[in-house]
Amino acid sequence: MLGPSHALSGAAAWLAASLVEAQLGHHHSPVTIAVGTAICAGGALVPDLDLSGRVTTNQGGATVAHTFGVISLFIVECIEKFSLGVYDITKTRRDPRRHNGHRTLTHTLLFNLALGYGVYAATTHWGKPAVLVTLFLTFAFALRGLFPGWSKRAGWIIVTAAGAYATWWANGHLPPHPGYPLLGVALGAGGIVHLLGDMITSHGCPAFWPIPLKRQTWHNVGVPAGLSVKVGGKVEVYVMRTLFFLIGAGAAIALSGSWFVDQVDRLRS
Repeated sequence: MLGPSHALSGAAAWLAASLVEAQLGHHHSPVTIAVGTAICAGGALVPDLDLSGRVTTNQGGATVAHTFGVISLFIVECIEKFSLGVYDITKTRRDPRRHNGHRTLTHTLLFNLALGYGVYAATTHWGKPAVLVTLFLTFAFALRGLFPGWSKRAGWIIVTAAGAYATWWANGHLPPHPGYPLLGVALGAGGIVHLLGDMITSHGCPAFWPIPLKRQTWHNVGVPAGLSVKVGGKVEVYVMRTLFFLIGAGAAIALSGSWFVDQVDRLRS
């Protein structure tokens, strides 16, 4: 799927999960839910950090690759080459020869689970510096994915400034916590949502690497061809994005209502 679809699916997934938690009696503050939603939306773009473009002309590449202009394009180019190297080293004879690293290393469950745990460990060990870096990067990614038209018109400097402001605001409003495990969970969840989105496309993704499937370590897992969705097609852009929006909006409204009722009950007591 395209970047905006991934970001929207990440936001919808986190809001829906938060609603389920609320129904089970585990309530979170509106700020915590909003921050988690933004991180999950940004995290849902992270796997596409392996799709590079033209660094010198700021063209091509994934949505997330343009977040910080040529700087992020260059970093994504390095990640793409590294991913291709891992693919070449670990592929079997049955794995096809590739000329780029898109939908390889960063499109695996192992990578996204490790990234989520790594962020959790970093924020627990280093505290505020790691928290601020994680918030800034994921907020900027989320802005780029959720508001593609605006971010393209505004340019990467404005997107960077907006991400920095959102980080400053969140830092001042989040409840005090030594490590914020929420960040690692939301980031990892966003990446897994991305994999699920790519698995319903015709290409699929090697989610279970390095476990060999059909004698391939990089076997692309996906739905049957008749059920697959064309990347950028009408089903994705109009049907699936509408569905993601409705799920996210419905969950947000339900959570707001639950929070309002809770506040009223507290005032009465």
